[in-house]
Amino acid sequence: MNLESNARNAAVDALAALLDAGSFEFQTSASSEVATNTFAATAFGAGSSGTATAAAIADDTTATGGTVDHAALKTAAAAAVATLSCTAVGGGGDVEMTSLVIGAGDTVSVSSMTLTVPAS
Repeated sequence: MNLESNARNAAVDALAALLDAGSFEFQTSASSEVATNTFAATAFGAGSSGTATAAAIADDTTATGGTVDHAALKTAAAAAVATLSCTAVGGGGDVEMTSLVIGAGDTVSVSSMTLTVPAS
């Protein structure tokens, strides 16, 4: 199957809408929270060529701390939407981090994020 741009945009916009005022939660291998960053009320701009770019994502200035294994994208009601792999920079994960170890009370930032629905 090969999706046309309008279908890809509709799909990515629907996914993005689930994340409005939701969260980007970094978790340990046991799925315990390490840090949580909050999406804006309108989390992403409109899809273009199947890609939507996140609006500014709020910093977590009081991280719980721990070693990050993965991240969970959640709705504003905390329902899971997607799980992302996390690796150190160059590790090829969905999320690449300068350090997987986050200290209690650290500030955690997400500098940018895109969602993409591929054509095939």
